[in-house]
Amino acid sequence: MAAPQPARLTSPSREPEAGGRDRYFSKLVQERPDIALCRATTLVTRTLDEELAGRRLTMAQHLVLKMLSDVGPCSQQELSEQLRIDRSVMVGCIDGLEDSGLVRRERHPRDRRAYAVTLTPEAAPVLEEAEGGVPHLLDRAFGALTAAERRTLTRLMGKILDVG
Repeated sequence: MAAPQPARLTSPSREPEAGGRDRYFSKLVQERPDIALCRATTLVTRTLDEELAGRRLTMAQHLVLKMLSDVGPCSQQELSEQLRIDRSVMVGCIDGLEDSGLVRRERHPRDRRAYAVTLTPEAAPVLEEAEGGVPHLLDRAFGALTAAERRTLTRLMGKILDVG
């Protein structure tokens, strides 16, 4: 019996359809990069959700902890803007991290009217564990791409997002 193959991203659109329509999606995504990007985003999001199911952190929470670790205390607004996470989603994200004892809200050192989100000592091992899983997560989400193709994709996404 052959060894099971690792799970790969699959799209329901790859299934052949009756009447010769089985190549429509392939043609469409070659003509329309907007549609290709949307469908690829859906597949990557599904993979990330599957990988993170049952783990301690959501992807947004992981990103918040990483940013706080890298740059220090930030307001929720700064986190929301820098991570491109909707402000209403950010509130729930921070609430969950605070309930878990991984962050706390303190008066912002530069603006006493605002609050800064700060890491607690308990956050370090949780973030380390989450970061340790990133290579596997990337391999699963982008396994169809070579290392060079991943670098190219990263560069192109940065260009589209006006950050690279």
